[in-house]
Amino acid sequence: MESLLIHHIGQLAGIRTQSRPLKGNCLSDFLCLENAWMLIREGRISAFGSMEEDWRGATHDPGASDSRRGPGDTSDQAGGPIREIDAGGALVLPAWCDSHTHIVFAGSREQEFVDKIKGKSYAEIAAKGGGILNSARKLAETPEEDLYDMAYNRLLECMRMGTGAIEIKSGYGLSTEAELKMLRVIRRLKQNAPIPVRATFLGAHAFPVAFKNNRNAYIDLVLEEMLPLIEAEGLADYIDVFCEEGFFTQPETERICRAGLERGLIPKIHANQLNRSGGVQAGVAVEALSVDHLETIGQEEIACLQGSATIATLLPGAAFFLRMGYPPARAMVDAGLTLALASDYNPGSCPSGNMNFVVALACIQMKLTPEEAINAATINGAYAMGVGQEVGSITEGKKANLIFMRPVPSLA
Repeated sequence: MESLLIHHIGQLAGIRTQSRPLKGNCLSDFLCLENAWMLIREGRISAFGSMEEDWRGATHDPGASDSRRGPGDTSDQAGGPIREIDAGGALVLPAWCDSHTHIVFAGSREQEFVDKIKGKSYAEIAAKGGGILNSARKLAETPEEDLYDMAYNRLLECMRMGTGAIEIKSGYGLSTEAELKMLRVIRRLKQNAPIPVRATFLGAHAFPVAFKNNRNAYIDLVLEEMLPLIEAEGLADYIDVFCEEGFFTQPETERICRAGLERGLIPKIHANQLNRSGGVQAGVAVEALSVDHLETIGQEEIACLQGSATIATLLPGAAFFLRMGYPPARAMVDAGLTLALASDYNPGSCPSGNMNFVVALACIQMKLTPEEAINAATINGAYAMGVGQEVGSITEGKKANLIFMRPVPSLA
């Protein structure tokens, strides 16, 4: 593989010598190197430093006899070719790590957008067969190949906007056949995408119409039929539940998550989006990797998270499109929580995978500083989907998943 020597980087931002999730006030820790260079070997960050240093010498094996290389040298210590890139003063960041998406879907739900404008709430639309159930009907009718093509194009769209790692959920199937179809599409995306992809089983996203009056029967279907098949095919990394009034209760959420754990699936929970539904408490009880949404989080939930390793993932795009209140991010940082940011890209409540917009919303609407927002969308987002040792920061040995932005006067 060709090595890359990138020089004249205006600002190399998001440098970390040790990779770990950032809690509380540490979320503002953000090292930025001015006028920098970076060497990439075999797709990974090999070295970086200031242009004032011997940046061409970075390609040289210190054990060799000649201690310097001339300006025209274009081979590295292994004798392979080096391609030089002049960054032209660009701002270079680690790529966004989007730890919560629903990009495998069959069609958009624009009529519900109009319904919201006319005053209907998310819960009202869902109660009349809209929302998740609407997506489930469309997905059941769509061939797997078509779903894959649409999802892959959405993934490429997200990559063009700077996403360098992504988590994708099922949950628009709500039957064994359709949930497996979604997860097989995600597996193909994993195999073919040039960025890390993680799969989450979200069979407990809503109750299908046929099970409206028999909740336990659907939960049994998830636990006794879907989960064994998912485990047998190795289709998922995580299990998720929509813990919310009108959907799954806290005890049901904990039961489903524990069943997933027995099958090797780590819990991630949709929590406290519309109501204080016990989702945070359920997440902490099952040691979930993350609890996501949290638009209606209160002091009780913040206190619950303080003593846990569970990451609080905020989805301000959903609050924006649903015209809801935003999570109290400032209070959560001050309480010492680990915050991540993700897009919630889906066909209804957040039809956008633009993580740049998510970062902007976090600053404008939730009062995070630029440093805090970028850390939440990179290093903490990476840990919120289990890829923190691979991506999310400028660290030697990590994948060179990078965003090149035009020169700017400052990070802010």
